[in-house]
Amino acid sequence: MTPSPSPAAPAGAAAKPLRLFFALWPDDRVRAKLAAYARAVHERTGGRVMSPEGLHLTIAFLGGVEASRLDPLGAAAASVRVRPFDWLLDEAGYWRHNRIVWVGASAVPAPLGLLVADLRAALQAGGFAFDPRPFVPHATLVRKAAAPRELPPLAPIAWHVERFVLVRSAPGAEGSRYEIAGSWPARR
Repeated sequence: MTPSPSPAAPAGAAAKPLRLFFALWPDDRVRAKLAAYARAVHERTGGRVMSPEGLHLTIAFLGGVEASRLDPLGAAAASVRVRPFDWLLDEAGYWRHNRIVWVGASAVPAPLGLLVADLRAALQAGGFAFDPRPFVPHATLVRKAAAPRELPPLAPIAWHVERFVLVRSAPGAEGSRYEIAGSWPARR
């Protein structure tokens, strides 16, 4: 699937780069469980709870990308083969350095690691810059959280992955708003 084009810039104005990232996007069942846990965490930490509609797992952050590069970006993503896989979100944590409460997995499935490696290789081959830091699979639930004495217990959440998506991020007063700009299904 080719990503959607962005709205045209006003005449005479330079088009701003699109803020983009690739992600795993949960289904409604997983999203509801993540949102419920986020609310429980928020009661202990305060901060800003992520909107349930925007919960995701970033697999490659690109940052600013010119709209004219969306077709080559879509072609790079389409070249990546990912098989459907399951993973279990069974860990929660707090990062002091950025005041984020997150959920992740004690065991990362091999297909997830392969997806990230193959996507990064395709992006690099296509000349796309991305955040090169080591991949740490997590879903951010609460930002600007106070350090908790302890987090509430997390009932493990099973997530079946059938696709990865390209997401456009637009900053707003209540935090970023996310829009899926492209989607690539897993193939058996």
